[in-house]
Amino acid sequence: MDIGIIFQLILATVLGALIGLEREFKRKEAGIQTYSLVALGTCLFTMVGFELFDIFAKQSATSFDPSRIIQAIAVGIGFVGAGAIFRHGAGVVGLTTAAGLWATASIGVLVGVGLYALAIISTAFILFILIVFGLLEMHFFEKDKK
Repeated sequence: MDIGIIFQLILATVLGALIGLEREFKRKEAGIQTYSLVALGTCLFTMVGFELFDIFAKQSATSFDPSRIIQAIAVGIGFVGAGAIFRHGAGVVGLTTAAGLWATASIGVLVGVGLYALAIISTAFILFILIVFGLLEMHFFEKDKK
């Protein structure tokens, strides 16, 4: 097995785990395992899609578009995220979890296509949003919980 493939799998898993760790600290249902699996799974699907493209590109009568795999990932993870959204009283919970899972899927795709720097930077942005914006929301916009 190619060491590059192992590196991609490890990187996707670690980046997903970092995002999941933040969710664990906030005591959310989806945490390290969920986010790691989403990043790893989307990385695997992306790598398989591009491997299939290489195989089919050598056959002149066959066309294969690897971007369809990425599109299917985006739609599929949307269904997973939809399952995380629930109505709770007068409000809705799980929207941030759904968005976080969707964004984490994109990290797996980035690693799968070899855009490591963009994956790392994007992970930092996701963590910034979840941590800093989360604190801002809590400080300025949370309604009194009585």
